[in-house]
Amino acid sequence: MHNHKPNIVSEKRHGMTLREIPDIVVGRLPVYLRALSRMSYEGQQITSSKELGERLGISSAQIRKDLSHFGEFGKQGTGYQIEFLIQQLQRILKVGTEWEVALVGVGDLGHALAHYNGFANRGFRITALFDNNPEVIGTAVNGLTILDATKLVPEIQARNLKIAMLAVPADKAQAVASQLVEAGIEGILNYAPINLTVPKRVRVQYIDPVIHLQRMTFYLQDV
Repeated sequence: MHNHKPNIVSEKRHGMTLREIPDIVVGRLPVYLRALSRMSYEGQQITSSKELGERLGISSAQIRKDLSHFGEFGKQGTGYQIEFLIQQLQRILKVGTEWEVALVGVGDLGHALAHYNGFANRGFRITALFDNNPEVIGTAVNGLTILDATKLVPEIQARNLKIAMLAVPADKAQAVASQLVEAGIEGILNYAPINLTVPKRVRVQYIDPVIHLQRMTFYLQDV
């Protein structure tokens, strides 16, 4: 039986010593932020780990443990000030300011992503579009001109972009990912149904709807 060390991320805050935070904890923080933002939108000012947990299907003890990695954000008996906790989570996740993002692949999925309005108010804005199809290069999508993918590296370097979304066919994804790494991209959101090989310094998140559908059907009753 092999022991597997959990994925961790490192954080250095306000001159403090380097701390190691489990990656699974980091993955829950945006979920907390989304729920808190919804509460704030509904006019709620205070919440508790119990209420937040009931909304998300996560135990209150787990929520308190997750947040404790980053400090004390509430008091026992009084709960959390929602706006304050939102601000702290935005700071921790570095989404208090807007990140500019490159989108590579402007087919059907790429078009949908380019038109999606949910990025801007959550810390991200697509500012560069790339494709290799001569029929779409030079055309505009949501106010942005689609650039030739052969110019991907110099364009990304000139714009000093650090995040990219990859919405290309699976057989093209690895080659494009290697170009993104060369250009200085440090985070890739990959929609292609393939695992990418990148240096350890580059963070990849995978979004494959089929994987999630297959995971869900496991729990459905047989027909």
